[in-house]
Amino acid sequence: MTRYALLLEYDGSDYYGWQTQKDVVTVQQQLEKALSSFANHPVTTVTAGRTDTGVHALNQVVHFDSSATRSLAGWINAVNSKLPITIRVKDVVKVPANFDARFSALSRTYHYYLLIQPQQSALFNRHAGWYYRELDLEMMQKAANLLIGKHDFSAFRASACQANTPTREMRSINIEQRENMFRFSLTANAFLHHMVRNIIGALLYVGNQRISLAEFHAVFKQSDRRLAPPTFMPNGLYLAAVEYPQTIFTPADLSIWRFN
Repeated sequence: MTRYALLLEYDGSDYYGWQTQKDVVTVQQQLEKALSSFANHPVTTVTAGRTDTGVHALNQVVHFDSSATRSLAGWINAVNSKLPITIRVKDVVKVPANFDARFSALSRTYHYYLLIQPQQSALFNRHAGWYYRELDLEMMQKAANLLIGKHDFSAFRASACQANTPTREMRSINIEQRENMFRFSLTANAFLHHMVRNIIGALLYVGNQRISLAEFHAVFKQSDRRLAPPTFMPNGLYLAAVEYPQTIFTPADLSIWRFN
């Protein structure tokens, strides 16, 4: 039995998230179906990040085991031929048997793209969040900086989150703007359910002066999700990178910036 790591890109708009569920179409379900067909035996996958409904991935990492004798190119090309065009295998490599896409990861990076204009975009509505009011980039970055470090992120944790602990280590949050598009880049050792979207929602409240910097900090420290601003839409969220102790993949920076 050989263990493989797979680099995956997908448009999550039409899927009920990553994880296989009964009676709905998910990314994991489609991928395992294609892998099993090519391997000619059942294949199960483990992922670095279980993305939610409508969330995308630029560089998702997955591992799986197979006894089939197949070339690496075959795992890419043949499996892609069996997948919907909204899911693409970008690369496959052999990895040690103790490699785990989830538990071997040192950090995950998510990008959130936000379009600022009076009306939602017909072209970008599935691939970028939308906001109709001007935002103060400097104030949002100051608020984001308060989250850096190891903290209890209960204020930004979904009520349905099943993580054993709300403590996470936020490594960095960087906010950039190009014309009417913002990119929020967040890196942490791991993320709680809805954590990125909840943080984005709170930062937007700071950016349009609905809450002050002090109020944002107070909400964060009170660790009560009910006191925090609402969860923001999933459309603009992408799993952008996963870091491991050893370099496994060197993905290109495929981002929405290229199309703007």
